[in-house]
Amino acid sequence: MDRMYIKLLGAVLVIVSSSGLGCYMAAQWGEHLKTMETLKKMILLLKGEIVYANSPLTEAFERTGKKAGGGLGDLFVAVAERLMRQQAEPFYTVWQEEIDHLPKEVCLSKEDKQHLKGLGEHLGYLDMDMQERNILLYLEQLDLTIDYLRKHKQEKSRLYTTLGIMGGLFLTIVMY
Repeated sequence: MDRMYIKLLGAVLVIVSSSGLGCYMAAQWGEHLKTMETLKKMILLLKGEIVYANSPLTEAFERTGKKAGGGLGDLFVAVAERLMRQQAEPFYTVWQEEIDHLPKEVCLSKEDKQHLKGLGEHLGYLDMDMQERNILLYLEQLDLTIDYLRKHKQEKSRLYTTLGIMGGLFLTIVMY
């Protein structure tokens, strides 16, 4: 009798945990979308600082980072602080290193990080017109990514949740 209760408890735990994993994966998709939208707002703020306020790169990154806050805001502030220390490092090196040190809580894929690194490749040493064009190109890439994430959010969320539940049920059946 006790053995049956333990098996039943194990089956319930497997189903609940796999369902939780499916819900977690669905939430990650939504978090990725939210992060990309925040990044777009920050890049627009950065563009405004560089093009319209005519701010130097360090001030532009610092202001943008402080306005945005969060993990991405911390990235921009950290880049500004390293640039202010003037350790004779090129901007692109500082930018790449800081992106590599982003915490895992910032929900960016490897591809997103590569695109973000590419943004920093031409900032800081080109004329303002070229910097603006580079930022606009990156914003177009962000728009494509955001559109893809939005279009597939409901579908992927449903898929992950269903797979989590069905996977748990399948494991439970196989275990018995």
